[in-house]
Amino acid sequence: MIPRNATATLLQQARGFPVLALTGPRQSGKTTLARSAFPRLPYVNLEDPDTRELALADPRRFLARLGGGAILDEVQRSPGLLSYLLGVADAAPAMGRWVLTGSQQFGLMDGIAQSLAGRAAMLTLLPLAHSELVAAAGGDVTLEERLWRGGYPALHARHRRPDPTHWFSAYVATYLERDVRQLLNVGNLLTFQRFLAMCAARSGQLLNLNSLASDCGISQPTARQWLTVLQASHLLTLVPPYHRNFGKRLVKAPKLYFLDSGLLCHLLRIATPADLQVHAARGAVFETWAVAETLKHRYNLGLPADLFFWRDNHGLEVDLVFEHHGWLHSVECKSGTTYAPDWMAAPRRWRQAAGGLAAPPVLLYGGELSHERADHSVLSWRDLGLPVAH
Repeated sequence: MIPRNATATLLQQARGFPVLALTGPRQSGKTTLARSAFPRLPYVNLEDPDTRELALADPRRFLARLGGGAILDEVQRSPGLLSYLLGVADAAPAMGRWVLTGSQQFGLMDGIAQSLAGRAAMLTLLPLAHSELVAAAGGDVTLEERLWRGGYPALHARHRRPDPTHWFSAYVATYLERDVRQLLNVGNLLTFQRFLAMCAARSGQLLNLNSLASDCGISQPTARQWLTVLQASHLLTLVPPYHRNFGKRLVKAPKLYFLDSGLLCHLLRIATPADLQVHAARGAVFETWAVAETLKHRYNLGLPADLFFWRDNHGLEVDLVFEHHGWLHSVECKSGTTYAPDWMAAPRRWRQAAGGLAAPPVLLYGGELSHERADHSVLSWRDLGLPVAH
């Protein structure tokens, strides 16, 4: 198992809450993390039909047999358990006794909000972060290989590394069959697959729901519903524009990003890392990777997403804006390998607009050397999420 940065946060939460809820996309490593962090807790998989039938038929007896606590995997498959778990957790309020995992945010979040409010801590686990992969296997990999393979743990197993093309094909098919059919009444799965591909083509762009629906041959309400399911399944996210009014708010639409660059490359039919070098979507894939890595860092610390972008009336745009310790931080992403001074036009305009609240901007690029400039930092992709010695 590759050590996960979220482990420390999960163990800290276990000291203050009787129930821990671990959510994230399928195959992101939730079960592995839960079992490694809490090896003494029994493991119960609610995907198993017999186990699920017992939980649904007699939830009190089911939980009574696990009196000391347990890891309940894919708990959204038996949402009724959460109501009964409330009484069990209150009767013996020891901390960290129940660990719930789920790959559909709908079922898990709704159940916790209704039944376990105030008693459960939430943690989102996305696929492996760049820093986790470097710590486990070193940094001897190209940027294109890192982006193309993505971060799903199965693609980085030491003894067996499946071909990403085959693995992602199976992953998408399984996701469509298991999750989409459960959550949506999709009459034609091919239409939903086309919707998924059209979303991939828009990663890193402003979301135009009318255009997306039209290109897929579906209604706008259907497109909105399907997009919500993709968000709830942690396959993509929407980043809103920064909400403070610096003169005038010009953009209201969010930007769409997939949460794994490998899955994005697969949906864009980028067959090899070499193909990515010259692909028209290289910049969008790099920006997508950077946004996902930033989210992983925040989620692993137990922080909310709270990421934004900013655009002015001349079309200048800063890819990421977030608040930290009272300062407004900005990150501009460029996939190019050679630093160019004109890359800083948008961040400098952002800093003027934000005034004294703005910290020196960071430029993340596809080159090899991190260094400091007079009014900004230049960060190599290799150093993202890692301590940098200047």
